[in-house]
Amino acid sequence: MSSNIEVVKRGVSLGAEIRNVDLSQTLSDDDFQVIHDALLEHQIIKFHDQDITSVQQIAFGNRFGELTVHPFSPNASDTPELIVFDNKEGVKPFFTDVWHSDETFRAEPPMATMLHSLIIPEVGGDTMFASMTAAFEGLSDRMQNFVSDMVAVHDFKPFKLLFNQNEEGKDQLRHFEKLYPPILHPVVRVHPETKKKALFVNPQFTINIKGMKERESRVLLDLLFEQAHVPEYQFRHNWTPNTVVMWDNRSTQHYAVNDYYPQRRNLERVTIKGDRPYGLMPKEELEQSTGPGNDEGYTEMGGHKPLRQFQRDVAE
Repeated sequence: MSSNIEVVKRGVSLGAEIRNVDLSQTLSDDDFQVIHDALLEHQIIKFHDQDITSVQQIAFGNRFGELTVHPFSPNASDTPELIVFDNKEGVKPFFTDVWHSDETFRAEPPMATMLHSLIIPEVGGDTMFASMTAAFEGLSDRMQNFVSDMVAVHDFKPFKLLFNQNEEGKDQLRHFEKLYPPILHPVVRVHPETKKKALFVNPQFTINIKGMKERESRVLLDLLFEQAHVPEYQFRHNWTPNTVVMWDNRSTQHYAVNDYYPQRRNLERVTIKGDRPYGLMPKEELEQSTGPGNDEGYTEMGGHKPLRQFQRDVAE
């Protein structure tokens, strides 16, 4: 493979830096393949000194697959697939300081997420990552066997706070609950490309394990959630302007450290569509239905809101 790109490992369990690449340019197939393979191997990759436009970021994201539109996050009006996180005085970060994999309330959660930093606080604002492959491998053999055929319920619970408590808000929340009903995912996910196993539960969206009493489920989930807290499984990224970071949502979790507010932190994000997670349980256990919804009657929090694009999509 003829490529001058250099992949430098930066973390033991995950994390690598990609050198000798300009993301403002169209990548050759060989260069893209090196980057794609590095993402699979290292789970999180970063590119420094990338002075790129939003259009160029979107184009790079499209090389990995179709981009998705988040139903609640603050997005650019002309490019709804571009999420704009511009947190400053008066616009607080919204529930990003919780370990999570992006959008697991979807039937098909994102394959990967990409952030481009524009304005970075002088101090603070790091993002932490955890390899959930390493987290699974760190469990005892007995515990691995115990959880490998379980399924868990995921829900968009933090975003329910965006809706007003008046009748209009409650009505619109019901619509979104039809659009995104609680969904079942395997507790242990098999990566569709590497075939490695990873824990696929997170405290932001996972609410219980199917078939367990609430107390049993909570005890087990708390134990599994704690695996992301193990330093040996983590990588901490310190942002500088014009850095692009991309991570594999199928095998990682992340935590945006909220220690910088009211300093300004402005990043742009695109998210690449994924597939239905699978594990070792029968596929019929994962069957779930969705329905339409719309998005009036919300309370803004950090620019987050139910996205009107989905109302237009349903109408069409």
